[in-house]
Amino acid sequence: MTERLHDAEVRFEEIEKSLENPEIMSNIEEYTRLMKEYKSLSPLIEKYRELMRAKKNMSEAHELMELSDDAELRDMAAGEYREEKLNIQRLEEELKVLLLPRDPMDDKNVVVEIRAGAGGEEAALFAGVLFRMYTMYADSKRFKTEVVSMNETGLGGYREITFIVSGEGSYSRFKYEVGVHRVQRVPETETAGRIHTSTATVAVLPEVEDVEVEINPSDLQIETIKSSGAGGQHVNKTESAIRMIHKPTGIVIECQDERSQFKNRDRALKLLRAKLYDMKQAEQDDKIASERRSQVGTGDRSERIRTYNYHQGRITDHRIGLTVHSLDTFLNGDIDFMIDALATADAAAKLKGEAQN
Repeated sequence: MTERLHDAEVRFEEIEKSLENPEIMSNIEEYTRLMKEYKSLSPLIEKYRELMRAKKNMSEAHELMELSDDAELRDMAAGEYREEKLNIQRLEEELKVLLLPRDPMDDKNVVVEIRAGAGGEEAALFAGVLFRMYTMYADSKRFKTEVVSMNETGLGGYREITFIVSGEGSYSRFKYEVGVHRVQRVPETETAGRIHTSTATVAVLPEVEDVEVEINPSDLQIETIKSSGAGGQHVNKTESAIRMIHKPTGIVIECQDERSQFKNRDRALKLLRAKLYDMKQAEQDDKIASERRSQVGTGDRSERIRTYNYHQGRITDHRIGLTVHSLDTFLNGDIDFMIDALATADAAAKLKGEAQN
């Protein structure tokens, strides 16, 4: 680990010098590339330098313990030695996590699909609750959200809704939401007060570039359709919506949120690329032995990942066994602590996998 950290610091210092070079500064493409690498290395180097300072402090404290004739001074040095020793252990564990290979998709924008599952209209209403939760969370992180397509119900729910979240690191935060979300509550239409269980499925895909997924135009069947929705002046008046069919896979994409047929076509291509990339990654994952897969962050869509119990005001994430009783704030987008816990568990699982290899 020490050698890898030293090499990373050498590279970090090389980039620092390069960024001060006028020739590099005038080359926008090269400057941007180096800045991205510099930003990605910064947390690691800051932590490594903190570790070096802690080791220096511990060494000086040890030396004072050995050489000082003052008993009180030796006691103070002993206390500092113990404190820095614990600090070093913590920093070394944090550095192990930072040295783990980064998911190359983490900095991408993300495509989120929410679909109503079991439970009819109640499931559709719950899909709406999840959509609101995610948009409020995105706002708190200063991410931008754009609805791509939706299929609304008469009571204000969604049979399905697809939206894009844009912002640096958005995929790294949303990727842990993949799977089946279960709600337990009394529906407004339930006169007997019985608790019903409904589900909604969340799919999370990184938005990928043209170069990452090649699409042959001859493989596409594109149709213009009339927009559909709950109403509005523009709905059902012009055929601006797009239905795109990828013939080799049978994937169907519909985009109707933009009034411009061109913009809907562009959005549909973005969604198609994301889905094709996801299929490609799933094929690769299937080749990996199950015992080497991380248990967090790669959950199958059929996996029940979280339960929202309204009666008890409880949220339980079944992947990490975490239960909290803050349903109202959670549904208002305060989900950072849950995502942090999932990311920590993911890192721990990966560290365990590396130790076994």
